[in-house]
Amino acid sequence: MSALFPALAAPSARPALRFGTDTLTYEELARAAGSLAARIGGAGRVAVRATPTAHTAVAVVAALMAGVPAVPLNPRTGERELAHILGDSEPAVVLAGPGDELPAGLAGLPRIDVALTGPAGPLPVEPADPESPALIVYTSGTTGPPKGVVLSRRAIGASLDALADAWSWTADDVLVHALPLFHVHGLILGILGPLRRGGEVRHLGAFSAEGVARELGAGGGTMLFGVPTMYHRLADALADEPALVAAMAGARLLVSGSAALPVHDHERITAATGRTVVERYGMTETLMNTSVRPGAGPRPGTVGTPLAGVDLRLVDEDGSVLKELDGETVGEVQVRGPKLFSGYLNRPEATAEAFDGDWFRTGDMAVREADGAVRLVGRKATDLIKSGGYKIGAGEIENALLDHPGIREAAVTGEPDPDLGERIVAWVVPSDASAPPAAAELADHVARLLAPHKRPRTVRYLDALPRNDMGKVLKKALPAGS
Repeated sequence: MSALFPALAAPSARPALRFGTDTLTYEELARAAGSLAARIGGAGRVAVRATPTAHTAVAVVAALMAGVPAVPLNPRTGERELAHILGDSEPAVVLAGPGDELPAGLAGLPRIDVALTGPAGPLPVEPADPESPALIVYTSGTTGPPKGVVLSRRAIGASLDALADAWSWTADDVLVHALPLFHVHGLILGILGPLRRGGEVRHLGAFSAEGVARELGAGGGTMLFGVPTMYHRLADALADEPALVAAMAGARLLVSGSAALPVHDHERITAATGRTVVERYGMTETLMNTSVRPGAGPRPGTVGTPLAGVDLRLVDEDGSVLKELDGETVGEVQVRGPKLFSGYLNRPEATAEAFDGDWFRTGDMAVREADGAVRLVGRKATDLIKSGGYKIGAGEIENALLDHPGIREAAVTGEPDPDLGERIVAWVVPSDASAPPAAAELADHVARLLAPHKRPRTVRYLDALPRNDMGKVLKKALPAGS
């Protein structure tokens, strides 16, 4: 397998990273990461305090150069979860920024402060084995303690190359984002992606519409990565910020991921900028599976077709493979290919349960359109509602609710019903809390847009929906019995 970072093998004065006032060329990155790699070579695993800084990027690149698996740590992880991750992964050392104050849970580990400079010298030779572990990324732990997903060099390289093919991603691209660096989206796609291409990444530190306008506009950024919460805020700001409109209109590529971007926000952004937002679909265990292709025309609600090297199928509850491309028949997404993870760390039984032969069971429910495009309708565990003999995906109802002018946020779940089996429950945040739309009005709105059997039977009003760091709604955190 080729090196993960060819541009570091022949370092130059081309810009590589910018985090606020911290900037590194490829030569400077090679020196800083190469020096750190020499210090940690031979360590079993290293933990990385994954703050949104250049120090995190240097630490991860150094670990990959040294062939030492890196375990990115969310700086906001609680003490119990942190103890579980450290006990499970057993890192030999923690890498952190010089000014970082570490929690008590990390006190027992030797610490190395990551420098952004280093002496010139020969770089470590990257491991030749494509199956060698590169990163161990812990899942969110929604169904128990977080599991360590072991990602190989093969998986990372194959996924980034498939995205480069789908998006025409080159060394001339300048990526702008403000994503956390302890997830696949922000770290692998948002940092390692540009570095593999030999391009540049500019991290905003903290998301703001002003920062996006600055870096995509006069800053010369060509690509923007974000999550739906960010694009929703950008859509809100477009009406009053002409500089933001011009910046987004001039970008080569706007990409949204980690959760579905509501159709209403797609439409608002396109109306203001003339640009469409590209959605893609992936998971920690699979990396990227599908993407809408730039220039293919607006496809709100879909996550596109499979990337190069990805086999994808939908499977019914009885295990049969669905052949329908009718946009209606719901099945679980299963994928296979070189981008799959190597397994869950220390969890061989969980790894075996996650596979159907060589197909990974994603737990995501979807339909496929006539051209093979995938439209996700929710998670099997929380978003598939069986009501009155129908299998209904929560996602399409949520999009319909968000199309109502009186609704700012929406989530849909199912709960037991003696007649229907499950009834559809809508959790909504009104645009105007003093005058929320009536439940009957919302039910009629959904029935008119979708079908009568998809209307919510119960509507519950909230001030805000519970969300995680990536903006995903935490449905299991919705107040029980409200």
